[in-house]
Amino acid sequence: MRAYKPPPCRRALKSHRKNLKARAIHKESETMSQSGNIDIDYVAKLARIALTPEEKETFSGQLKQILGYFEKLSQIDVSGVEPSAHANAVYNVWREDVSAEPMSVEKALLNAPAKRDNQIVVPKVVDDA
Repeated sequence: MRAYKPPPCRRALKSHRKNLKARAIHKESETMSQSGNIDIDYVAKLARIALTPEEKETFSGQLKQILGYFEKLSQIDVSGVEPSAHANAVYNVWREDVSAEPMSVEKALLNAPAKRDNQIVVPKVVDDA
């Protein structure tokens, strides 16, 4: 058996630890979905939220329902379906790039809250040091 050898640089080590953690969470989620039990305290800790006992009971039931839907989805044969980011094809709709008269300064400044010397006046956000 080979001894474990960590990656040489910190970035690689951090990435390696993240991958190990993701694998552990995935393995744990598989175990939870197979057993049907959800550790709601663990999920709340991951989400960094505090739950009352009533909320824990409610959310536990809701999470079981959600996992049930995922189990139903995993039974569907999608071997011949091409992956996509959207249910429908998405195309960019561009208008023709037609040159036109530019907007006049007066028209551009009509809705400006404050103006001076044909420019929009904005509040000062930086103090003079």
